[in-house]
Amino acid sequence: MNIIDSSLWLEYFAGTLKNELVYELIETPQKQLLLVICIYEVYKRMLIEKDETAALHTTSFMQNANVIDLTSHIVVFAAKLSKQHKLPMADSIIYATAKIYNAEIFTQDKHFENLLQVHYYPKEKNIYNKII
Repeated sequence: MNIIDSSLWLEYFAGTLKNELVYELIETPQKQLLLVICIYEVYKRMLIEKDETAALHTTSFMQNANVIDLTSHIVVFAAKLSKQHKLPMADSIIYATAKIYNAEIFTQDKHFENLLQVHYYPKEKNIYNKII
């Protein structure tokens, strides 16, 4: 299974995603685990950049994947991983979920750069990352 981080979802919805593998994974929801924290991040960004209709539309599309709810088991493990790898809260939740479900993470987030089970794709510096 695969976890697409919010950064790549936002690139997808902006029409700026250039990674063919990630594009294919997004288009194949049965291969994905979707974390509720990613729904939150994408919904919030769409509210800021666009409007509530766009936020609802994008996050509704995302939920075709296998949605993973936040549990006490995940957050306790995430806290340990956060301390060990110095990860922010949302990133540690994503990483803990990947470990628990033996999933691969696809992201542009530098916090994940050297972690196992992660496919890190740095953002191109001259791409305008605003949702259009």
